[in-house]
Amino acid sequence: MPYPLRLAPLALAACLMSVMPALGQGGGHEPLGTVGAYLAAREANARSDYAASPPYLERLLQHDGENRVLLNSFLVNQVVLGQQARAVELAERLAALDPANDAARLVLISNAFAQADHAQVLALAADSPTGNDLADGLAPAWAHLGKGSMTEALDALDALTERDGMAAFALYSRALALAIVGDVEGALAVIEDPEHGIGRVLNRRGIIAHAQLLALAERPQDALALIDEVFAEPERDPRLAAMIAAYRDGGAVPFDVIATPAEGLAEVFAALGSVLQSAQNPHDGLMFARLALWLNPQLSETRVLVGQLFEGLGQPELAAQTYAEVPEGDFFGMAAAMGQAQTLYSIGREDEAIEVLEGLTRAYPGSVATWHVLGDFLRFAGRAEEAVAAYDRAVAMLQEQGRDPDWVLLHNRALLNQRLDRWEQAEADFRAALADEPDQPTVLNNFGYTLVERRQDLEEALEMIRRAVEAEPDNGYFVDSLAWAKFRLGRYDEALPHMERAVELMPADAILNDHLGDVYWAVGRYREARFQWRRALSFGPHDEMDSDRVRRKLEVGLDQVLAEEGAPPLHDAE
Repeated sequence: MPYPLRLAPLALAACLMSVMPALGQGGGHEPLGTVGAYLAAREANARSDYAASPPYLERLLQHDGENRVLLNSFLVNQVVLGQQARAVELAERLAALDPANDAARLVLISNAFAQADHAQVLALAADSPTGNDLADGLAPAWAHLGKGSMTEALDALDALTERDGMAAFALYSRALALAIVGDVEGALAVIEDPEHGIGRVLNRRGIIAHAQLLALAERPQDALALIDEVFAEPERDPRLAAMIAAYRDGGAVPFDVIATPAEGLAEVFAALGSVLQSAQNPHDGLMFARLALWLNPQLSETRVLVGQLFEGLGQPELAAQTYAEVPEGDFFGMAAAMGQAQTLYSIGREDEAIEVLEGLTRAYPGSVATWHVLGDFLRFAGRAEEAVAAYDRAVAMLQEQGRDPDWVLLHNRALLNQRLDRWEQAEADFRAALADEPDQPTVLNNFGYTLVERRQDLEEALEMIRRAVEAEPDNGYFVDSLAWAKFRLGRYDEALPHMERAVELMPADAILNDHLGDVYWAVGRYREARFQWRRALSFGPHDEMDSDRVRRKLEVGLDQVLAEEGAPPLHDAE
Protein backbone atom coordinates (compact mmCIF):
# COMPACT_ATOMS: atom_id res chain seq x y z
CA MET A 1 0.00 0.00 0.00
CA PRO A 2 1.30 3.54 -0.63
CA TYR A 3 2.72 5.49 2.31
CA PRO A 4 0.79 8.65 3.13
CA LEU A 5 3.59 11.15 3.88
CA ARG A 6 6.06 13.16 1.86
CA LEU A 7 9.07 13.19 4.15
CA ALA A 8 11.93 13.58 1.66
CA PRO A 9 14.24 12.42 4.47
CA LEU A 10 17.52 12.69 2.62
CA ALA A 11 16.88 15.60 0.29
CA LEU A 12 20.38 16.80 1.10
CA ALA A 13 21.39 17.32 -2.50
CA ALA A 14 18.71 20.00 -2.87
CA CYS A 15 19.31 21.52 0.54
CA LEU A 16 23.06 21.68 0.06
CA MET A 17 22.69 23.28 -3.32
CA SER A 18 20.44 25.88 -1.72
CA VAL A 19 23.19 26.66 0.78
CA MET A 20 25.86 27.10 -1.90
CA PRO A 21 24.92 30.59 -3.17
CA ALA A 22 25.49 32.02 0.32
CA LEU A 23 28.93 30.50 0.78
CA GLY A 24 30.74 33.46 -0.68
CA GLN A 25 29.22 35.91 1.75
CA GLY A 26 30.98 37.06 4.90
CA GLY A 27 34.68 37.39 5.61
CA GLY A 28 37.62 35.54 7.05
CA HIS A 29 37.89 31.78 6.64
CA GLU A 30 34.30 30.86 7.50
CA PRO A 31 33.24 30.33 3.86
CA LEU A 32 35.98 27.72 3.42
CA GLY A 33 34.78 25.93 6.55
CA THR A 34 31.24 25.95 5.25
CA VAL A 35 32.31 24.69 1.85
CA GLY A 36 34.12 21.83 3.57
CA ALA A 37 30.99 21.04 5.57
CA TYR A 38 28.95 21.11 2.37
CA LEU A 39 31.28 18.66 0.61
CA ALA A 40 31.50 16.37 3.63
CA ALA A 41 27.73 16.36 4.11
CA ARG A 42 27.20 15.61 0.44
CA GLU A 43 29.62 12.68 0.63
CA ALA A 44 27.96 11.33 3.80
CA ASN A 45 24.58 11.66 2.11
CA ALA A 46 25.78 9.70 -0.92
CA ARG A 47 26.82 6.88 1.41
CA SER A 48 23.64 7.04 3.53
CA ASP A 49 26.05 7.63 6.41
CA TYR A 50 23.66 9.02 9.01
CA ALA A 51 26.23 8.92 11.81
CA ALA A 52 28.78 11.01 9.90
CA SER A 53 26.34 13.74 8.84
CA PRO A 54 25.44 15.66 12.06
CA PRO A 55 28.67 17.69 12.57
CA TYR A 56 28.53 18.95 8.99
CA LEU A 57 24.81 19.62 9.12
CA GLU A 58 25.33 21.59 12.34
CA ARG A 59 27.92 23.79 10.62
CA LEU A 60 25.65 24.37 7.64
CA LEU A 61 22.76 25.19 9.95
CA GLN A 62 24.90 27.75 11.77
CA HIS A 63 25.52 29.40 8.42
CA ASP A 64 21.91 29.25 7.17
CA GLY A 65 19.64 28.63 10.16
CA GLU A 66 16.38 29.15 8.26
CA ASN A 67 17.05 26.81 5.36
CA ARG A 68 13.91 24.64 5.39
CA VAL A 69 15.30 21.76 3.36
CA LEU A 70 18.42 21.63 5.51
CA LEU A 71 16.29 21.65 8.67
CA ASN A 72 14.11 18.85 7.24
CA SER A 73 17.10 16.68 6.39
CA PHE A 74 18.76 17.28 9.75
CA LEU A 75 15.47 16.57 11.53
CA VAL A 76 15.02 13.20 9.84
CA ASN A 77 18.68 12.37 10.44
CA GLN A 78 18.18 12.89 14.18
CA VAL A 79 15.00 10.81 14.24
CA VAL A 80 16.78 7.96 12.45
CA LEU A 81 19.65 8.12 14.94
CA GLY A 82 17.20 8.07 17.86
CA GLN A 83 18.13 11.57 19.04
CA GLN A 84 14.62 12.52 20.12
CA ALA A 85 15.32 15.74 22.05
CA ARG A 86 17.31 17.27 19.21
CA ALA A 87 14.68 16.10 16.72
CA VAL A 88 11.95 17.93 18.66
CA GLU A 89 14.02 21.11 18.77
CA LEU A 90 14.57 20.98 15.01
CA ALA A 91 10.91 20.17 14.39
CA GLU A 92 9.81 23.22 16.34
CA ARG A 93 12.13 25.47 14.32
CA LEU A 94 11.02 23.94 11.04
CA ALA A 95 7.31 24.07 11.86
CA ALA A 96 7.62 27.78 12.64
CA LEU A 97 9.10 28.36 9.18
CA ASP A 98 7.02 25.79 7.29
CA PRO A 99 3.75 24.79 9.01
CA ALA A 100 2.98 22.38 6.15
CA ASN A 101 6.13 20.31 6.69
CA ASP A 102 5.02 16.72 7.28
CA ALA A 103 8.18 15.54 9.02
CA ALA A 104 8.11 18.38 11.56
CA ARG A 105 4.46 17.90 12.45
CA LEU A 106 4.89 14.14 12.68
CA VAL A 107 7.75 14.53 15.14
CA LEU A 108 5.81 17.06 17.21
CA ILE A 109 2.77 14.78 17.25
CA SER A 110 4.94 11.84 18.32
CA ASN A 111 6.44 13.94 21.09
CA ALA A 112 2.96 14.90 22.29
CA PHE A 113 1.89 11.24 22.34
CA ALA A 114 5.05 10.28 24.23
CA GLN A 115 4.01 12.81 26.90
CA ALA A 116 0.37 11.68 26.75
CA ASP A 117 -0.57 15.24 25.76
CA HIS A 118 -3.55 14.32 23.60
CA ALA A 119 -4.90 17.88 23.56
CA GLN A 120 -1.64 19.00 21.92
CA VAL A 121 -2.01 16.30 19.25
CA LEU A 122 -5.48 17.56 18.40
CA ALA A 123 -4.26 21.16 18.34
CA LEU A 124 -1.46 20.28 15.93
CA ALA A 125 -3.91 18.47 13.67
CA ALA A 126 -6.42 21.31 13.81
CA ASP A 127 -3.78 23.83 12.74
CA SER A 128 -2.65 21.68 9.81
CA PRO A 129 -2.76 23.33 6.41
CA THR A 130 -2.40 20.02 4.54
CA GLY A 131 -4.90 17.55 5.98
CA ASN A 132 -2.40 14.68 5.82
CA ASP A 133 -4.10 11.33 6.34
CA LEU A 134 -1.58 10.00 8.84
CA ALA A 135 -0.64 13.08 10.85
CA ASP A 136 -4.10 14.62 10.69
CA GLY A 137 -6.25 11.49 10.51
CA LEU A 138 -4.91 8.48 12.40
CA ALA A 139 -3.05 10.46 15.04
CA PRO A 140 -6.11 12.53 16.07
CA ALA A 141 -8.19 9.34 16.22
CA TRP A 142 -5.81 7.90 18.81
CA ALA A 143 -5.72 11.26 20.59
CA HIS A 144 -9.53 11.29 20.86
CA LEU A 145 -9.31 7.84 22.43
CA GLY A 146 -6.70 9.15 24.85
CA LYS A 147 -9.10 11.91 25.88
CA GLY A 148 -11.85 9.33 26.47
CA SER A 149 -13.94 10.11 23.40
CA MET A 150 -14.42 6.75 21.72
CA THR A 151 -17.16 8.02 19.42
CA GLU A 152 -14.95 10.72 17.91
CA ALA A 153 -12.07 8.26 17.60
CA LEU A 154 -14.19 5.76 15.66
CA ASP A 155 -15.70 8.49 13.48
CA ALA A 156 -12.20 9.65 12.51
CA LEU A 157 -11.15 6.10 11.68
CA ASP A 158 -14.32 5.47 9.67
CA ALA A 159 -13.56 8.52 7.54
CA LEU A 160 -10.06 7.24 6.84
CA THR A 161 -11.25 3.85 5.54
CA GLU A 162 -12.45 5.62 2.40
CA ARG A 163 -9.05 7.15 1.65
CA ASP A 164 -6.65 5.53 -0.83
CA GLY A 165 -3.98 3.51 0.93
CA MET A 166 -5.37 4.14 4.41
CA ALA A 167 -8.07 1.50 4.84
CA ALA A 168 -5.83 -1.22 6.29
CA PHE A 169 -4.16 1.16 8.77
CA ALA A 170 -7.51 2.65 9.82
CA LEU A 171 -9.17 -0.75 10.27
CA TYR A 172 -6.25 -2.15 12.23
CA SER A 173 -6.31 0.92 14.46
CA ARG A 174 -10.06 0.50 14.93
CA ALA A 175 -9.63 -3.12 16.00
CA LEU A 176 -6.88 -2.22 18.47
CA ALA A 177 -8.84 0.72 19.86
CA LEU A 178 -11.89 -1.45 20.48
CA ALA A 179 -9.68 -4.12 22.06
CA ILE A 180 -8.10 -1.83 24.65
CA VAL A 181 -11.51 -0.56 25.80
CA GLY A 182 -12.73 -4.15 26.18
CA ASP A 183 -14.99 -4.46 23.12
CA VAL A 184 -13.70 -7.89 22.12
CA GLU A 185 -16.55 -8.77 19.77
CA GLY A 186 -16.31 -5.41 18.05
CA ALA A 187 -12.56 -5.81 17.51
CA LEU A 188 -13.03 -9.32 16.12
CA ALA A 189 -15.77 -8.10 13.79
CA VAL A 190 -13.30 -5.66 12.24
CA ILE A 191 -10.54 -8.24 11.85
CA GLU A 192 -12.80 -10.96 10.49
CA ASP A 193 -14.91 -8.76 8.21
CA PRO A 194 -14.71 -10.59 4.83
CA GLU A 195 -15.29 -7.40 2.85
CA HIS A 196 -12.04 -5.75 3.92
CA GLY A 197 -10.04 -8.93 4.64
CA ILE A 198 -7.78 -7.25 7.19
CA GLY A 199 -7.17 -10.55 8.93
CA ARG A 200 -5.24 -11.75 5.86
CA VAL A 201 -2.73 -8.90 5.95
CA LEU A 202 -1.96 -8.63 9.66
CA ASN A 203 1.68 -8.64 10.73
CA ARG A 204 3.04 -10.83 13.49
CA ARG A 205 1.78 -8.65 16.32
CA GLY A 206 -1.58 -8.33 14.60
CA ILE A 207 -1.88 -12.12 14.48
CA ILE A 208 -1.09 -12.30 18.20
CA ALA A 209 -3.77 -9.67 18.84
CA HIS A 210 -6.26 -11.70 16.78
CA ALA A 211 -5.46 -14.89 18.73
CA GLN A 212 -5.83 -13.13 22.08
CA LEU A 213 -9.18 -11.71 21.05
CA LEU A 214 -10.42 -15.11 19.85
CA ALA A 215 -9.67 -16.67 23.23
CA LEU A 216 -11.25 -13.75 25.10
CA ALA A 217 -14.37 -14.35 22.98
CA GLU A 218 -14.38 -17.95 24.30
CA ARG A 219 -13.01 -19.37 21.06
CA PRO A 220 -9.74 -20.88 22.35
CA GLN A 221 -9.68 -23.63 19.72
CA ASP A 222 -9.86 -21.04 16.96
CA ALA A 223 -7.00 -19.19 18.63
CA LEU A 224 -4.91 -22.37 18.75
CA ALA A 225 -5.70 -23.11 15.12
CA LEU A 226 -4.61 -19.62 14.09
CA ILE A 227 -1.33 -19.90 16.01
CA ASP A 228 -0.66 -23.33 14.53
CA GLU A 229 -1.38 -22.08 11.02
CA VAL A 230 0.83 -18.99 11.16
CA PHE A 231 3.74 -19.66 13.51
CA ALA A 232 6.50 -22.23 13.19
CA GLU A 233 7.61 -23.56 16.58
CA PRO A 234 5.45 -21.10 18.56
CA GLU A 235 6.56 -22.61 21.88
CA ARG A 236 9.94 -20.90 21.36
CA ASP A 237 8.24 -17.57 22.06
CA PRO A 238 7.45 -17.33 25.79
CA ARG A 239 4.47 -15.12 25.05
CA LEU A 240 2.98 -17.57 22.55
CA ALA A 241 3.83 -20.50 24.81
CA ALA A 242 1.84 -18.93 27.66
CA MET A 243 -1.08 -18.27 25.32
CA ILE A 244 -1.04 -21.86 24.05
CA ALA A 245 -0.96 -23.27 27.58
CA ALA A 246 -3.93 -21.13 28.60
CA TYR A 247 -5.94 -21.91 25.46
CA ARG A 248 -5.41 -25.64 25.76
CA ASP A 249 -7.02 -25.40 29.17
CA GLY A 250 -9.92 -23.48 27.66
CA GLY A 251 -8.79 -20.20 29.21
CA ALA A 252 -7.44 -16.91 27.93
CA VAL A 253 -4.83 -14.26 28.68
CA PRO A 254 -5.45 -10.51 28.94
CA PHE A 255 -5.16 -8.46 25.77
CA ASP A 256 -1.66 -6.94 25.97
CA VAL A 257 -0.57 -6.08 22.45
CA ILE A 258 -1.10 -2.41 23.27
CA ALA A 259 -2.23 -0.57 26.40
CA THR A 260 -2.15 3.12 25.46
CA PRO A 261 -2.99 5.37 22.50
CA ALA A 262 0.74 6.03 22.01
CA GLU A 263 1.35 2.31 21.64
CA GLY A 264 -1.54 2.13 19.21
CA LEU A 265 0.03 4.75 16.95
CA ALA A 266 3.36 2.97 17.35
CA GLU A 267 1.77 -0.14 15.81
CA VAL A 268 0.82 1.90 12.76
CA PHE A 269 4.30 3.40 12.46
CA ALA A 270 5.91 -0.03 12.82
CA ALA A 271 3.66 -1.48 10.12
CA LEU A 272 4.50 1.44 7.84
CA GLY A 273 8.21 0.89 8.39
CA SER A 274 7.85 -2.74 7.36
CA VAL A 275 5.75 -1.84 4.31
CA LEU A 276 8.30 0.72 3.19
CA GLN A 277 11.14 -1.76 3.61
CA SER A 278 9.27 -4.16 1.33
CA ALA A 279 8.66 -1.29 -1.10
CA GLN A 280 12.43 -0.62 -1.26
CA ASN A 281 12.08 2.74 0.47
CA PRO A 282 14.55 2.26 3.33
CA HIS A 283 15.03 5.91 4.33
CA ASP A 284 11.34 6.55 5.02
CA GLY A 285 11.11 3.05 6.51
CA LEU A 286 13.77 4.04 9.04
CA MET A 287 11.89 7.22 9.90
CA PHE A 288 8.65 5.40 10.73
CA ALA A 289 10.37 2.50 12.50
CA ARG A 290 12.27 4.94 14.75
CA LEU A 291 9.07 6.85 15.54
CA ALA A 292 7.45 3.54 16.48
CA LEU A 293 10.30 2.80 18.90
CA TRP A 294 10.01 6.30 20.34
CA LEU A 295 6.38 5.63 21.25
CA ASN A 296 6.92 2.01 22.30
CA PRO A 297 10.54 1.02 23.05
CA GLN A 298 9.41 -2.58 23.66
CA LEU A 299 8.89 -3.26 19.95
CA SER A 300 11.88 -5.58 19.55
CA GLU A 301 10.71 -6.76 16.14
CA THR A 302 10.84 -3.16 14.94
CA ARG A 303 14.30 -2.71 16.43
CA VAL A 304 15.47 -5.68 14.38
CA LEU A 305 13.83 -4.05 11.35
CA VAL A 306 15.88 -0.89 11.97
CA GLY A 307 19.04 -2.99 12.10
CA GLN A 308 18.13 -4.66 8.83
CA LEU A 309 17.43 -1.30 7.19
CA PHE A 310 20.82 0.02 8.33
CA GLU A 311 22.46 -3.11 6.94
CA GLY A 312 20.70 -2.63 3.62
CA LEU A 313 21.98 0.95 3.46
CA GLY A 314 25.56 -0.17 4.06
CA GLN A 315 25.77 1.07 7.66
CA PRO A 316 27.01 -1.98 9.61
CA GLU A 317 28.18 0.01 12.66
CA LEU A 318 24.72 1.48 13.16
CA ALA A 319 23.16 -1.91 12.47
CA ALA A 320 25.34 -3.61 15.08
CA GLN A 321 24.53 -0.93 17.67
CA THR A 322 20.81 -1.32 17.00
CA TYR A 323 20.86 -5.10 17.20
CA ALA A 324 22.73 -4.88 20.51
CA GLU A 325 19.81 -2.89 21.98
CA VAL A 326 17.52 -5.96 21.83
CA PRO A 327 17.72 -7.50 25.31
CA GLU A 328 19.00 -11.02 25.83
CA GLY A 329 16.15 -13.43 26.41
CA ASP A 330 13.76 -11.47 24.22
CA PHE A 331 12.08 -13.59 21.55
CA PHE A 332 13.87 -11.52 18.91
CA GLY A 333 17.13 -11.63 20.85
CA MET A 334 18.44 -14.52 18.78
CA ALA A 335 17.71 -12.82 15.45
CA ALA A 336 19.21 -9.58 16.75
CA ALA A 337 22.38 -11.27 18.01
CA MET A 338 22.85 -13.07 14.71
CA GLY A 339 22.38 -9.80 12.87
CA GLN A 340 24.84 -8.11 15.22
CA ALA A 341 27.40 -10.85 14.64
CA GLN A 342 26.97 -10.61 10.88
CA THR A 343 27.50 -6.85 10.84
CA LEU A 344 30.48 -7.03 13.18
CA TYR A 345 32.06 -9.68 10.99
CA SER A 346 31.45 -7.60 7.87
CA ILE A 347 33.54 -4.73 9.28
CA GLY A 348 36.43 -6.96 10.32
CA ARG A 349 35.56 -7.40 13.99
CA GLU A 350 35.63 -11.19 13.75
CA ASP A 351 36.47 -11.95 17.38
CA GLU A 352 33.63 -9.74 18.63
CA ALA A 353 31.22 -11.40 16.24
CA ILE A 354 32.21 -14.83 17.50
CA GLU A 355 31.91 -13.66 21.12
CA VAL A 356 28.34 -12.56 20.41
CA LEU A 357 27.52 -15.99 18.98
CA GLU A 358 29.21 -17.81 21.85
CA GLY A 359 27.04 -15.77 24.21
CA LEU A 360 24.05 -16.80 22.13
CA THR A 361 24.79 -20.49 22.68
CA ARG A 362 24.75 -19.84 26.42
CA ALA A 363 21.56 -17.79 26.28
CA TYR A 364 19.77 -20.37 24.12
CA PRO A 365 21.39 -23.70 25.10
CA GLY A 366 18.69 -25.75 23.36
CA SER A 367 19.02 -24.03 19.99
CA VAL A 368 20.64 -26.02 17.21
CA ALA A 369 20.75 -22.93 15.01
CA THR A 370 23.05 -21.04 17.37
CA TRP A 371 25.67 -23.80 17.27
CA HIS A 372 25.32 -24.13 13.49
CA VAL A 373 25.82 -20.41 12.92
CA LEU A 374 28.72 -20.29 15.40
CA GLY A 375 30.33 -23.10 13.43
CA ASP A 376 29.90 -21.13 10.22
CA PHE A 377 31.57 -18.03 11.65
CA LEU A 378 34.43 -20.02 13.14
CA ARG A 379 34.89 -21.64 9.73
CA PHE A 380 34.97 -18.23 8.02
CA ALA A 381 37.58 -17.11 10.56
CA GLY A 382 39.81 -20.11 9.78
CA ARG A 383 39.30 -21.70 13.21
CA ALA A 384 38.62 -25.12 11.77
CA GLU A 385 38.95 -27.28 14.90
CA GLU A 386 36.58 -25.05 16.88
CA ALA A 387 34.15 -24.93 13.96
CA VAL A 388 34.02 -28.72 13.75
CA ALA A 389 33.34 -28.87 17.49
CA ALA A 390 30.43 -26.45 17.06
CA TYR A 391 29.03 -28.47 14.15
CA ASP A 392 29.47 -31.67 16.19
CA ARG A 393 27.41 -30.10 18.96
CA ALA A 394 24.65 -29.12 16.53
CA VAL A 395 24.54 -32.63 15.03
CA ALA A 396 24.49 -34.25 18.47
CA MET A 397 21.59 -32.03 19.58
CA LEU A 398 19.60 -32.96 16.48
CA GLN A 399 20.23 -36.64 17.06
CA GLU A 400 19.16 -36.28 20.69
CA GLN A 401 15.90 -34.79 19.40
CA GLY A 402 15.42 -37.67 16.98
CA ARG A 403 16.07 -35.45 13.94
CA ASP A 404 18.52 -35.87 11.09
CA PRO A 405 20.99 -33.08 10.28
CA ASP A 406 20.28 -31.30 7.01
CA TRP A 407 22.64 -31.26 4.05
CA VAL A 408 23.98 -27.77 4.81
CA LEU A 409 25.30 -28.71 8.24
CA LEU A 410 26.74 -32.00 7.01
CA HIS A 411 28.33 -30.41 3.96
CA ASN A 412 29.98 -27.64 6.00
CA ARG A 413 31.41 -30.14 8.46
CA ALA A 414 32.63 -32.29 5.57
CA LEU A 415 34.57 -29.38 4.09
CA LEU A 416 36.34 -28.78 7.39
CA ASN A 417 37.14 -32.41 8.06
CA GLN A 418 38.54 -32.68 4.54
CA ARG A 419 40.73 -29.61 5.21
CA LEU A 420 41.89 -31.19 8.49
CA ASP A 421 42.86 -34.44 6.67
CA ARG A 422 40.07 -36.41 8.32
CA TRP A 423 38.95 -37.98 5.09
CA GLU A 424 36.91 -40.82 6.59
CA GLN A 425 34.71 -38.38 8.51
CA ALA A 426 34.55 -35.98 5.57
CA GLU A 427 33.45 -38.64 3.11
CA ALA A 428 30.80 -39.90 5.52
CA ASP A 429 29.37 -36.38 5.85
CA PHE A 430 29.44 -35.77 2.10
CA ARG A 431 27.54 -38.99 1.47
CA ALA A 432 25.08 -38.27 4.28
CA ALA A 433 24.47 -34.79 2.80
CA LEU A 434 23.67 -36.37 -0.56
CA ALA A 435 21.39 -38.87 1.14
CA ASP A 436 19.47 -35.90 2.55
CA GLU A 437 19.47 -33.96 -0.74
CA PRO A 438 20.57 -36.23 -3.63
CA ASP A 439 20.52 -33.55 -6.33
CA GLN A 440 22.07 -30.68 -4.35
CA PRO A 441 24.49 -29.09 -6.86
CA THR A 442 26.93 -27.61 -4.33
CA VAL A 443 27.38 -30.92 -2.52
CA LEU A 444 27.71 -32.82 -5.81
CA ASN A 445 30.36 -30.39 -7.03
CA ASN A 446 32.38 -30.12 -3.83
CA PHE A 447 32.34 -33.84 -3.08
CA GLY A 448 33.19 -34.63 -6.70
CA TYR A 449 35.99 -32.06 -6.81
CA THR A 450 37.45 -33.38 -3.55
CA LEU A 451 37.47 -36.90 -4.95
CA VAL A 452 39.21 -35.59 -8.07
CA GLU A 453 41.89 -33.85 -6.00
CA ARG A 454 42.43 -37.08 -4.09
CA ARG A 455 42.51 -39.02 -7.40
CA GLN A 456 39.87 -41.29 -5.90
CA ASP A 457 36.77 -42.76 -7.57
CA LEU A 458 37.26 -40.48 -10.55
CA GLU A 459 34.42 -41.84 -12.67
CA GLU A 460 31.97 -41.41 -9.76
CA ALA A 461 33.37 -37.94 -9.16
CA LEU A 462 32.94 -37.04 -12.84
CA GLU A 463 29.30 -38.12 -12.77
CA MET A 464 28.61 -36.05 -9.65
CA ILE A 465 30.16 -32.96 -11.19
CA ARG A 466 28.34 -33.52 -14.48
CA ARG A 467 25.04 -33.46 -12.58
CA ALA A 468 26.06 -30.27 -10.78
CA VAL A 469 26.89 -28.55 -14.08
CA GLU A 470 23.64 -29.77 -15.58
CA ALA A 471 21.80 -28.07 -12.72
CA GLU A 472 23.83 -24.83 -12.92
CA PRO A 473 25.49 -24.61 -16.34
CA ASP A 474 26.74 -21.04 -15.83
CA ASN A 475 28.46 -21.69 -12.51
CA GLY A 476 32.17 -21.18 -13.23
CA TYR A 477 33.29 -23.25 -10.25
CA PHE A 478 31.19 -26.20 -11.34
CA VAL A 479 32.41 -26.01 -14.93
CA ASP A 480 36.00 -25.83 -13.62
CA SER A 481 35.39 -28.99 -11.59
CA LEU A 482 34.10 -30.79 -14.67
CA ALA A 483 37.17 -29.78 -16.65
CA TRP A 484 39.48 -30.74 -13.80
CA ALA A 485 37.91 -34.16 -13.45
CA LYS A 486 38.47 -34.83 -17.15
CA PHE A 487 42.03 -33.53 -16.78
CA ARG A 488 42.68 -35.95 -13.91
CA LEU A 489 41.32 -38.78 -16.04
CA GLY A 490 43.82 -37.89 -18.76
CA ARG A 491 41.10 -36.68 -21.14
CA TYR A 492 42.88 -33.43 -21.88
CA ASP A 493 41.21 -32.57 -25.17
CA GLU A 494 37.79 -33.00 -23.56
CA ALA A 495 38.86 -30.92 -20.57
CA LEU A 496 40.00 -27.94 -22.63
CA PRO A 497 36.65 -26.46 -23.82
CA HIS A 498 35.17 -26.80 -20.33
CA MET A 499 38.19 -25.13 -18.75
CA GLU A 500 38.09 -22.25 -21.23
CA ARG A 501 34.37 -21.87 -20.55
CA ALA A 502 35.02 -21.73 -16.79
CA VAL A 503 37.54 -18.91 -17.21
CA GLU A 504 35.15 -17.12 -19.53
CA LEU A 505 32.55 -17.26 -16.77
CA MET A 506 35.00 -16.17 -14.03
CA PRO A 507 37.92 -14.45 -15.76
CA ALA A 508 39.48 -12.97 -12.62
CA ASP A 509 39.64 -16.17 -10.58
CA ALA A 510 43.24 -17.20 -9.83
CA ILE A 511 42.52 -20.92 -9.38
CA LEU A 512 40.62 -21.23 -12.64
CA ASN A 513 43.36 -19.44 -14.59
CA ASP A 514 45.97 -21.71 -13.00
CA HIS A 515 43.94 -24.76 -14.00
CA LEU A 516 43.57 -23.49 -17.55
CA GLY A 517 47.35 -23.15 -17.71
CA ASP A 518 47.72 -26.79 -16.69
CA VAL A 519 45.25 -27.91 -19.34
CA TYR A 520 47.00 -25.85 -22.02
CA TRP A 521 50.27 -27.48 -20.99
CA ALA A 522 48.70 -30.93 -21.18
CA VAL A 523 47.59 -30.35 -24.81
CA GLY A 524 50.98 -28.93 -25.81
CA ARG A 525 50.10 -25.23 -25.85
CA TYR A 526 53.06 -24.23 -23.67
CA ARG A 527 53.20 -20.50 -24.40
CA GLU A 528 49.50 -20.11 -23.57
CA ALA A 529 50.01 -22.21 -20.42
CA ARG A 530 52.68 -19.83 -19.14
CA PHE A 531 50.49 -16.85 -19.99
CA GLN A 532 47.66 -18.30 -17.85
CA TRP A 533 49.99 -19.06 -14.93
CA ARG A 534 51.28 -15.46 -15.02
CA ARG A 535 47.70 -14.29 -15.17
CA ALA A 536 46.80 -16.43 -12.13
CA LEU A 537 49.66 -14.87 -10.15
CA SER A 538 48.58 -11.38 -11.21
CA PHE A 539 45.36 -11.76 -9.21
CA GLY A 540 47.35 -11.85 -6.00
CA PRO A 541 47.55 -14.43 -3.20
CA HIS A 542 44.74 -16.97 -2.99
CA ASP A 543 44.08 -19.26 -0.05
CA GLU A 544 43.60 -22.29 -2.29
CA MET A 545 46.50 -21.61 -4.71
CA ASP A 546 50.15 -22.46 -4.06
CA SER A 547 51.82 -19.42 -5.61
CA ASP A 548 55.32 -20.89 -5.24
CA ARG A 549 54.23 -23.95 -7.20
CA VAL A 550 52.82 -21.74 -9.97
CA ARG A 551 56.13 -19.85 -10.16
CA ARG A 552 57.99 -23.14 -10.36
CA LYS A 553 55.77 -24.20 -13.27
CA LEU A 554 56.72 -20.97 -15.03
CA GLU A 555 60.40 -21.78 -14.53
CA VAL A 556 60.53 -25.45 -15.51
CA GLY A 557 57.11 -26.48 -16.80
CA LEU A 558 54.37 -28.67 -15.37
CA ASP A 559 56.00 -32.01 -16.22
CA GLN A 560 59.14 -31.17 -14.24
CA VAL A 561 57.06 -29.98 -11.27
CA LEU A 562 55.11 -33.24 -11.31
CA ALA A 563 58.35 -35.20 -11.44
CA GLU A 564 59.71 -33.25 -8.46
CA GLU A 565 56.53 -34.11 -6.59
CA GLY A 566 56.90 -37.81 -7.40
CA ALA A 567 53.97 -37.83 -9.80
CA PRO A 568 54.17 -39.10 -13.37
CA PRO A 569 54.63 -36.35 -15.99
CA LEU A 570 51.88 -35.66 -18.48
CA HIS A 571 54.33 -36.09 -21.36
CA ASP A 572 57.80 -35.04 -22.29
CA ALA A 573 58.00 -31.24 -22.36
CA GLU A 574 59.49 -29.63 -25.42
